Amino acid sequence: MAISIRLSRGGSKKRPYYRIVVADARSPRDGKYLEKIGTYNPLLAKDDEKRVTLDNDRAKHWLSVGAQPTDRVARFLDVAGIRERASRENPNKGKPGEKATERAEERAEKQKAAEEAAAAAAAAPAPEPVAETAAETPAADEASETTESAEA
Repeated sequence: MAISIRLSRGGSKKRPYYRIVVADARSPRDGKYLEKIGTYNPLLAKDDEKRVTLDNDRAKHWLSVGAQPTDRVARFLDVAGIRERASRENPNKGKPGEKATERAEERAEKQKAAEEAAAAAAAAPAPEPVAETAAETPAADEASETTESAEA
């Protein structure tokens, strides 16, 4: 028979209150349990001593018998100094995935190319606009006059 030390939910809707119980692992969450060894009230402040109450002697007994605590209960036992819990930090959790890194690299390349183009445009002298010569101006005037006379 697999025994677990876990939380059993009580309280009303949106007002949780948990019992720390020793139960058969196959029984339902709020079902029959072997023994209640403590309570957990998540609505209390984190520094409040009544937030987690635990019977240390009974917890040690059930651990020696082979009961397996859930992750949350293992945290409580670690704080109480009953059982050491290895930290479960994942250093790669915050890193972006493959697709996101590819998009970031493409974005960086485009930005670098745009900066280089802007730097090249700023470094190269701007081409001066070609001034119209005096010969071209009267020809344009004559062309417009001929179109007006043809319309009339």
